[in-house]
Amino acid sequence: MAHQEVILSVSDVSKGFPGVRALNGVSFELRKGEVHALLGENGAGKSTLMKILTGVIRKDSGSVRYDGRELDNWTIEKSQQAGIAMIYQELHLVPNLSVAENIYLGREPKRGLLVDYKKMREDAAAILAQLGVSLDPQAKIASLSVAYQQIVEISKAVSLNARVLIMDEPTAPLTNEEVSLLFDLVRRLKASGVSIIYISHRLEELAQICDRATVFRDGAYVDTLDVAGTDKATFISLMVGREMTNLFPPRSVVDPNSPEILRTENLSTRKVRHISLELKRGEILGIAGLVGAGRTEFLRALCGADPITGGKIFMHGREVRIASPRDAIAHRIAMVPEDRKKQGLVLGMSVRDNLTYPNLDRFSRFGFLSPRSILARVSETIQQLRIKTPSDTQRTIFLSGGNQQKVVIGKWLLADPEIILFDEPTRGIDVGAKYEIYCIMNELKSQGKSVIMVSSEMPELIGMADRMYVFCDGRLTGQLSQQEMDEEMIMRLAADFSSNGSSEFREANPRENAI
Repeated sequence: MAHQEVILSVSDVSKGFPGVRALNGVSFELRKGEVHALLGENGAGKSTLMKILTGVIRKDSGSVRYDGRELDNWTIEKSQQAGIAMIYQELHLVPNLSVAENIYLGREPKRGLLVDYKKMREDAAAILAQLGVSLDPQAKIASLSVAYQQIVEISKAVSLNARVLIMDEPTAPLTNEEVSLLFDLVRRLKASGVSIIYISHRLEELAQICDRATVFRDGAYVDTLDVAGTDKATFISLMVGREMTNLFPPRSVVDPNSPEILRTENLSTRKVRHISLELKRGEILGIAGLVGAGRTEFLRALCGADPITGGKIFMHGREVRIASPRDAIAHRIAMVPEDRKKQGLVLGMSVRDNLTYPNLDRFSRFGFLSPRSILARVSETIQQLRIKTPSDTQRTIFLSGGNQQKVVIGKWLLADPEIILFDEPTRGIDVGAKYEIYCIMNELKSQGKSVIMVSSEMPELIGMADRMYVFCDGRLTGQLSQQEMDEEMIMRLAADFSSNGSSEFREANPRENAI
């Protein structure tokens, strides 16, 4: 690809915020018609550079050239007019409007003073056909899967004649089938001459669609490499600045005589049916399954967020009633949710306030808060979890994804739970931050606390779980010991290996590796 023309060139760009040097003389080069991965840990500067390219913020120094000309006084409007578009992790669509209306929102074709809906639908249909996508322009966004919502965002970019498309963690919420659909679309865009900056923490995706990859670390440029011929370990080493021979920390063996701390008997909700399982003290219990299998719904039932329609929950051998999150907290059960931004944090609040607001009763005496106690425990938690923040008064919205996740974990550690439920604990965070989250989970285990962990990444479950239950279509299809765990076995159970759809349950048996 050495002969390809450069469409975008970044040279020695720097950007600072109060207390943070986000970019320190970085460089980056994008060629016409290539898919270029931008890699780095959370906080490496990727998002800051993308905001500069799209006109959201201005650089402090350095040079950005697009299509041969210098970008000065760059704005969002100028960026769009020039053909630079970005698809964010959080999609910016109006659920109650149609596909066509979202594509042309704010740019609706007019017939006189009125919107020409017929032309809008025809134009939207032409763009979808150009992308090879079968999608009704009149369908409401709320009725579409996340993958098709992303396609609408891409169609919007195409309607703006985008020549550079920035994709931020586009596959994070997608199933394997939806990822394949998205990748086909990316290849079509590339073939049509569109240049794509692809930001992802899933390094296994690079070889499928990316030509080159640039690595940032701590706001600085590290290297640019051809994806072909570069292995995953090399990229990881460049991202974290050290060799990572192990993606998962060493784990201790659970005492076979460890007492049962939690048990469910035939637990049912609107989404799960007759779930019976047990959790031991000091154990990391993995929950596997495909998207929609009921894993999250099971955790939500345990923490009182979803009503239980049948069955029982036991803790320490005694039946307990959990009808609300307040009940769960009273029984020392905490949950780190899948969507940390919407369900785990108040982004406009400070790190200190996010850590303490569920635990105010622990810092009060006779109805009065103790500022000294709050400051001491918050400082201790920030150091213990290695939360990277200029101060405890920093608004949480300005932290990286990995550090936001640590704040969610930290607020529940302050509540001193016995059981911590982790739903997709490392989604959208980089490999270095993932390792730190794994270490925190192992530390909880060593303290005698118990963890239930839902993850869509099978290597993560296999690398961390002591035992595993597999869900399919709202029910249990198998239990696996640590020795039995492998991706093929998990997938067979997650897809319901029985051809007649029976509810046969696979018990763990280390001596028997066949179904």
